[in-house]
Amino acid sequence: MKSCVYLVGAGPGDPGLITSKGLELVKEADVIVYDYLSNPYFLTLAKQKCKLINAGKRLGFKALSQDQINMQLIKLAKEGYEKIVRLKGGDPFLFGRGGEEAEELKKNKIKFEIVPGITSAIAVPAYAGIPVTHRDSTSTLAIVTGHEDPDKNKSSIDWSSLSKMRTIVFLMGTKNLKKNISSLIKNGMSPKTPIAAINWGTYSKQKTVVGNFDDIFFKIKKKNIKSPSIIIVGDVCKMKSKLDWFERKPLFGKNIIVTRARKNASTLSKKIIELGGNPIEIPTIEIKPKSSELIQSKITNINKYEWLVFTSVNGVEIFFKEFINLFQDIRKLGELKIAVIGSETGRAVKRLNLKVDLIPKVFTAEGLLESFKKLKINDSRIFIPRASRARDDLIIGLKQMGNKVKEVKIYDTVMPSNQDKKNVESKINGIDIHYTTFTSSSTVDNFFKYVNPKSFKLKTKTKFVSIGPITSKRLKAYGIKTDLICKKFTIDNMLNEIVKYNK
Repeated sequence: MKSCVYLVGAGPGDPGLITSKGLELVKEADVIVYDYLSNPYFLTLAKQKCKLINAGKRLGFKALSQDQINMQLIKLAKEGYEKIVRLKGGDPFLFGRGGEEAEELKKNKIKFEIVPGITSAIAVPAYAGIPVTHRDSTSTLAIVTGHEDPDKNKSSIDWSSLSKMRTIVFLMGTKNLKKNISSLIKNGMSPKTPIAAINWGTYSKQKTVVGNFDDIFFKIKKKNIKSPSIIIVGDVCKMKSKLDWFERKPLFGKNIIVTRARKNASTLSKKIIELGGNPIEIPTIEIKPKSSELIQSKITNINKYEWLVFTSVNGVEIFFKEFINLFQDIRKLGELKIAVIGSETGRAVKRLNLKVDLIPKVFTAEGLLESFKKLKINDSRIFIPRASRARDDLIIGLKQMGNKVKEVKIYDTVMPSNQDKKNVESKINGIDIHYTTFTSSSTVDNFFKYVNPKSFKLKTKTKFVSIGPITSKRLKAYGIKTDLICKKFTIDNMLNEIVKYNK
C-alpha cells in the first residue's frame, strides 16, 4: 500500500465528538502527528508500535513551526509509513491550516485524504447552552479568526460588514478581544451587545462567562479565562441561562483517577465522561495471559467437571478465547454449569450467549461460598480459571465443603510496562484530584509504588473510593482511610455512590 496522509479533524475536545472514520484511522495509524488541541485520550487508542509526534502550537509555544510540520509529513510519507494521521483540533480546513498542508502534500505528489471534524465554532457554544442560530434572534452566522497572521500589514476582516451580523464566533479570540470589540463598536455595534467567552469548551474543565461589551473583561478576569477560548457575540448568548446542560452534569469539573488495567479502564472512563467528569487514567495493573499451550493443556478434559467458576471479566475472556481455539465449538462445554462472582463477570458470560447459573447477592468470594452452601453443593467437581495472585479463600472454602476443586492460573496481573513514576506524576501534578478509585487490592498496592500515600493525600486532598471492604482493608494497610466504600461491588454502583457523595 502506498503512503497516505490523512488530515483528520479530532473535533472540539470531548472524545465522543470525533467522527467514526477519524477514530478508525487513529486506531490504525502507523504515525500520528498531533496538535495541542486534539484530546490526548486519542493517543491512548493508537497501536502499540504507532509513532507519536507532537506538533502542538499554542500561545507562546511551538513544538514545530508550520513549515516544519509540512516537511515532517512529507518526510514520513517518503520513509514509507503507510497510514500517517495528521490529527488536528476541530476541523482541519477551518482555521486549522489544513489547506496549506494539503497543498504541500499535493506539490510533493503525496497521496492525502481529508477527514472533516466537528468544528469548535459550533460545538463549544452548544456545550455552553448557546445555539449559534435561533429563529427568534438570528439566521446569520459569521465565523472569524480572533488571531490573524501577525505578519500581515493590515486586517483582512471586513469590520463594517461583520458588525451587521447577528451572531459572530471568534476562534482563538481572547488575546485580541479588546481590539476586536473596539473594531465592532467603531462600526456601529452597541456596547450593550451580549457576549460570551468559553474556555476549554466540551472538556470537563469548561468555563463560561456571559456579559456585554462593557463588562466582559471584568468577568473574564474574575473567572480566569485564558486561551484556548471561543468568543460568541450576539443575542443568542442570552440563551445560556435557559439551555445550559453540560456544566450541570453531576460530576462536571471533577478529576477522577482510574487505576484499573488500561483494557478495563475504558468502561469506567467512558461512564465518568458521560457524567461530566474528567477521568485520569493511571493503569496500575496489566493483564498478561499465560501461554496458549499451558491454558489449553489444562482445559482438554473440561467435560469431567460439573461447575465452571469465574471470578473476573478477564478470566472469562481469556478462558473462552483459548477454549474456542482448542475446541472450535462452544457446545463442547456440554452440561457444565457456570457460576460468577459478580454482575460484570456475569455480563461477560452472557455476551457469549451462555447462561449464568449462579451469581451471589454479595459480589465477593465469601458471597459465592454462601451461595454454594445454600444449594448444598458439597460433592462436585469445580473448575476455576483465574488470576495467579487471587485470594485463596474461595478455593479453601469450596474444598472444606467437600468439593473437588481444580484451580488454573490463566493470567498474571503485573505492573504496566510503559509507565513509571515520572509519567504518573506528570498526570497529577498541578491539578485538583477530587476522587481516586480502586477496584481491587492489587490496584492499591501498585498505585502506591508510583506515589507516596501520605504525601499524595496531603498534596491532592483527594477522596479515596474503594469498590468494597476488601479493597478498603488494603488501603488501611497504607494508612489511608477510605472516604467512600461501595455498598454494591460494581463499577456502575461505584459511580452512583460518587454522584450521591458529590451532591
